Amino acid sequence: MSVWTRITEAISALATGEGLSAVFDRLRSPRERSVAFTIAVIALGAKMAKADGLVTRDEVTAFREVFQISDGDTAGAARVFNLARQDVAGFEEYARRIADMFQDQPEMLCDLMEGLFHIAMADGTYHPNEDAFLAEVGEIFGMPTEKFASLRARFVPDTSPLPHSVLGIAPGATLQEARDAWRKLVRANHPDVLVARGLPEEAVRMAEKRMIDINRAWETISGKAA
Repeated sequence: MSVWTRITEAISALATGEGLSAVFDRLRSPRERSVAFTIAVIALGAKMAKADGLVTRDEVTAFREVFQISDGDTAGAARVFNLARQDVAGFEEYARRIADMFQDQPEMLCDLMEGLFHIAMADGTYHPNEDAFLAEVGEIFGMPTEKFASLRARFVPDTSPLPHSVLGIAPGATLQEARDAWRKLVRANHPDVLVARGLPEEAVRMAEKRMIDINRAWETISGKAA
Protein backbone atom coordinates (compact mmCIF):
# COMPACT_ATOMS: atom_id res chain seq x y z
CA MET A 1 0.00 0.00 0.00
CA SER A 2 1.50 3.34 -1.07
CA VAL A 3 1.83 6.31 1.26
CA TRP A 4 -0.73 8.16 -0.89
CA THR A 5 -3.29 5.38 -0.46
CA ARG A 6 -2.79 5.58 3.30
CA ILE A 7 -3.09 9.38 3.19
CA THR A 8 -6.38 9.08 1.30
CA GLU A 9 -7.64 6.65 3.94
CA ALA A 10 -6.61 8.99 6.76
CA ILE A 11 -8.37 11.95 5.15
CA SER A 12 -11.49 9.90 4.42
CA ALA A 13 -11.71 8.93 8.10
CA LEU A 14 -12.34 12.53 9.11
CA ALA A 15 -15.81 13.06 10.47
CA THR A 16 -18.05 15.72 8.96
CA GLY A 17 -16.86 19.13 10.09
CA GLU A 18 -13.51 17.90 11.43
CA GLY A 19 -10.45 19.86 10.41
CA LEU A 20 -7.30 18.37 8.94
CA SER A 21 -5.46 18.90 12.21
CA ALA A 22 -7.51 16.04 13.71
CA VAL A 23 -5.62 13.62 11.45
CA PHE A 24 -2.44 14.02 13.48
CA ASP A 25 -4.13 12.72 16.62
CA ARG A 26 -4.82 9.43 14.85
CA LEU A 27 -1.44 8.80 13.24
CA ARG A 28 0.64 7.78 16.23
CA SER A 29 2.15 4.39 15.47
CA PRO A 30 5.65 4.14 13.92
CA ARG A 31 4.13 2.81 10.70
CA GLU A 32 1.79 5.78 10.44
CA ARG A 33 4.42 8.42 11.08
CA SER A 34 5.62 8.51 7.47
CA VAL A 35 2.00 9.28 6.51
CA ALA A 36 1.87 12.01 9.16
CA PHE A 37 5.18 13.45 7.96
CA THR A 38 3.96 13.74 4.37
CA ILE A 39 0.63 15.27 5.40
CA ALA A 40 2.47 17.70 7.69
CA VAL A 41 4.72 19.08 4.95
CA ILE A 42 1.81 19.51 2.55
CA ALA A 43 -0.45 21.04 5.21
CA LEU A 44 2.14 23.49 6.55
CA GLY A 45 3.23 24.24 2.99
CA ALA A 46 -0.37 25.14 2.17
CA LYS A 47 -0.57 27.45 5.18
CA MET A 48 2.76 29.00 4.17
CA ALA A 49 1.44 29.58 0.64
CA LYS A 50 -1.35 31.61 2.23
CA ALA A 51 1.25 33.62 4.15
CA ASP A 52 2.65 35.25 1.00
CA GLY A 53 -0.78 35.38 -0.65
CA LEU A 54 0.14 33.33 -3.72
CA VAL A 55 0.35 29.74 -4.87
CA THR A 56 2.67 29.79 -7.87
CA ARG A 57 3.28 27.13 -10.48
CA ASP A 58 6.83 26.86 -9.09
CA GLU A 59 5.49 26.02 -5.63
CA VAL A 60 3.27 23.32 -7.09
CA THR A 61 6.31 21.97 -8.94
CA ALA A 62 8.26 22.01 -5.67
CA PHE A 63 5.61 19.86 -4.03
CA ARG A 64 5.96 17.40 -6.87
CA GLU A 65 9.75 17.44 -6.51
CA VAL A 66 9.61 16.77 -2.78
CA PHE A 67 7.00 14.03 -2.99
CA GLN A 68 7.47 12.64 -6.51
CA ILE A 69 3.71 12.82 -7.01
CA SER A 70 2.48 10.67 -9.88
CA ASP A 71 -0.45 11.72 -12.04
CA GLY A 72 -2.63 9.17 -10.26
CA ASP A 73 -1.82 10.68 -6.84
CA THR A 74 -2.20 14.34 -7.78
CA ALA A 75 -5.84 14.48 -6.69
CA GLY A 76 -5.00 13.12 -3.23
CA ALA A 77 -2.18 15.62 -2.72
CA ALA A 78 -4.41 18.46 -3.92
CA ARG A 79 -7.10 17.41 -1.46
CA VAL A 80 -4.71 17.62 1.49
CA PHE A 81 -3.43 20.99 0.26
CA ASN A 82 -6.92 22.43 -0.15
CA LEU A 83 -8.17 21.05 3.17
CA ALA A 84 -5.27 22.76 4.91
CA ARG A 85 -5.86 26.07 3.14
CA GLN A 86 -9.56 26.00 4.02
CA ASP A 87 -9.15 24.73 7.59
CA VAL A 88 -10.06 27.39 10.14
CA ALA A 89 -7.24 26.12 12.36
CA GLY A 90 -4.12 28.25 12.10
CA PHE A 91 -0.71 26.91 11.19
CA GLU A 92 0.29 27.19 14.86
CA GLU A 93 -2.22 24.45 15.69
CA TYR A 94 -0.73 22.19 13.01
CA ALA A 95 2.79 22.91 14.19
CA ARG A 96 1.92 22.14 17.82
CA ARG A 97 0.28 18.82 16.90
CA ILE A 98 3.28 17.82 14.80
CA ALA A 99 5.78 18.95 17.43
CA ASP A 100 3.98 16.80 19.98
CA MET A 101 3.95 13.80 17.64
CA PHE A 102 7.67 13.97 16.96
CA GLN A 103 8.86 15.30 20.33
CA ASP A 104 11.09 12.25 20.72
CA GLN A 105 12.46 12.64 17.18
CA PRO A 106 13.63 16.25 16.76
CA GLU A 107 15.55 15.24 13.64
CA MET A 108 12.19 14.52 11.94
CA LEU A 109 11.09 18.07 12.69
CA CYS A 110 14.31 19.33 11.12
CA ASP A 111 13.60 17.22 8.02
CA LEU A 112 10.12 18.74 7.85
CA MET A 113 11.55 22.26 8.08
CA GLU A 114 13.88 21.48 5.18
CA GLY A 115 10.90 20.52 3.05
CA LEU A 116 9.21 23.81 3.91
CA PHE A 117 12.32 25.83 3.04
CA HIS A 118 12.52 23.99 -0.30
CA ILE A 119 8.93 24.94 -1.07
CA ALA A 120 9.38 28.53 0.15
CA MET A 121 12.29 29.05 -2.24
CA ALA A 122 10.61 27.35 -5.19
CA ASP A 123 9.60 30.64 -6.83
CA GLY A 124 13.05 32.16 -6.28
CA THR A 125 11.79 34.66 -3.71
CA TYR A 126 11.98 34.46 0.06
CA HIS A 127 9.03 36.57 1.18
CA PRO A 128 9.24 38.28 4.62
CA ASN A 129 5.96 36.60 5.55
CA GLU A 130 7.47 33.22 4.72
CA ASP A 131 10.46 34.01 6.91
CA ALA A 132 8.18 34.98 9.80
CA PHE A 133 6.08 31.85 9.22
CA LEU A 134 9.09 29.52 9.22
CA ALA A 135 10.68 31.23 12.22
CA GLU A 136 7.50 30.74 14.26
CA VAL A 137 7.15 27.10 13.16
CA GLY A 138 10.78 26.55 14.14
CA GLU A 139 10.11 28.08 17.54
CA ILE A 140 7.07 25.84 18.10
CA PHE A 141 9.21 22.86 17.09
CA GLY A 142 11.76 23.88 19.73
CA MET A 143 14.44 24.34 17.08
CA PRO A 144 17.50 26.21 18.42
CA THR A 145 18.05 29.63 16.85
CA GLU A 146 21.42 28.64 15.43
CA LYS A 147 19.90 25.55 13.78
CA PHE A 148 17.21 27.64 12.13
CA ALA A 149 19.88 30.10 10.97
CA SER A 150 21.85 27.20 9.50
CA LEU A 151 18.85 26.01 7.50
CA ARG A 152 18.10 29.51 6.24
CA ALA A 153 21.74 29.97 5.25
CA ARG A 154 21.62 26.82 3.14
CA PHE A 155 18.39 27.60 1.33
CA VAL A 156 18.19 31.38 0.98
CA PRO A 157 20.66 32.79 -1.60
CA ASP A 158 20.84 36.23 -0.02
CA THR A 159 21.98 34.64 3.22
CA SER A 160 25.68 33.86 3.37
CA PRO A 161 25.95 30.05 3.70
CA LEU A 162 28.83 30.15 6.16
CA PRO A 163 30.40 26.68 6.33
CA HIS A 164 30.58 26.76 10.12
CA SER A 165 26.86 27.52 10.26
CA VAL A 166 26.06 24.58 7.95
CA LEU A 167 28.04 22.22 10.17
CA GLY A 168 26.53 23.71 13.31
CA ILE A 169 29.84 24.72 14.91
CA ALA A 170 31.26 27.98 16.22
CA PRO A 171 33.34 30.16 13.84
CA GLY A 172 36.37 29.59 16.07
CA ALA A 173 36.04 25.80 16.11
CA THR A 174 39.18 23.77 15.50
CA LEU A 175 39.71 21.67 12.40
CA GLN A 176 39.20 18.53 14.47
CA GLU A 177 35.91 19.85 15.82
CA ALA A 178 34.82 20.63 12.26
CA ARG A 179 35.83 17.15 11.12
CA ASP A 180 33.92 15.54 13.98
CA ALA A 181 30.81 17.60 13.20
CA TRP A 182 31.05 16.73 9.50
CA ARG A 183 31.39 13.01 10.20
CA LYS A 184 28.47 13.08 12.62
CA LEU A 185 26.26 14.79 10.05
CA VAL A 186 27.30 12.38 7.30
CA ARG A 187 26.45 9.39 9.50
CA ALA A 188 23.13 10.92 10.58
CA ASN A 189 22.10 11.56 6.99
CA HIS A 190 22.95 8.16 5.54
CA PRO A 191 19.94 6.82 3.56
CA ASP A 192 19.67 3.71 5.76
CA VAL A 193 19.48 5.91 8.87
CA LEU A 194 16.78 8.10 7.35
CA VAL A 195 14.70 5.09 6.33
CA ALA A 196 15.05 3.69 9.86
CA ARG A 197 13.65 6.99 11.18
CA GLY A 198 10.48 6.28 9.24
CA LEU A 199 10.87 8.96 6.59
CA PRO A 200 9.07 8.37 3.29
CA GLU A 201 11.20 7.91 0.18
CA GLU A 202 10.44 11.46 -0.89
CA ALA A 203 11.99 12.91 2.26
CA VAL A 204 15.04 10.68 1.91
CA ARG A 205 15.62 12.13 -1.56
CA MET A 206 15.61 15.63 -0.07
CA ALA A 207 18.63 14.61 1.99
CA GLU A 208 20.74 14.49 -1.17
CA LYS A 209 20.90 18.29 -1.30
CA ARG A 210 21.66 18.37 2.41
CA MET A 211 24.65 16.08 1.92
CA ILE A 212 25.97 18.29 -0.88
CA ASP A 213 25.84 21.31 1.44
CA ILE A 214 27.45 19.40 4.32
CA ASN A 215 30.32 18.09 2.19
CA ARG A 216 30.85 21.49 0.55
CA ALA A 217 31.08 23.12 3.99
CA TRP A 218 33.70 20.61 5.12
CA GLU A 219 35.68 21.03 1.90
CA THR A 220 35.70 24.80 2.41
CA ILE A 221 36.87 24.58 6.02
CA SER A 222 39.45 21.85 5.45
CA GLY A 223 40.73 23.60 2.34
CA LYS A 224 41.34 26.85 4.23
CA ALA A 225 43.20 24.92 6.92
CA ALA A 226 45.47 23.18 4.40
